[in-house]
Amino acid sequence: MIDENFYPQFHVLFGAYLNQDSDLWGDTLEEVVSCFKRDSSPAQIQDTLAEIDKFEKETGKDLDQEFSDAYGNDFDPILWGYTTITFFDELKRILTT
Repeated sequence: MIDENFYPQFHVLFGAYLNQDSDLWGDTLEEVVSCFKRDSSPAQIQDTLAEIDKFEKETGKDLDQEFSDAYGNDFDPILWGYTTITFFDELKRILTT
């Protein structure tokens, strides 16, 4: 399980936006993540981007399993049409545009 102390922005993103109630924020990944982006400071956005990189580096070849173990109860990128890596790529794109 991912410790929220090491990934505080993931805790916010998945705890408040990309969860079972994500439809409150939008119908698409871009709509939901755009709400997170709107509600976050520039520093929080940069922290989120850094957490994506950190998570990818720390989990390596176990990325899909580690992500599923940490967030699979509330969010599954496959249900949105992504793999974990393509989901992270899309997050980066949305957060940096």
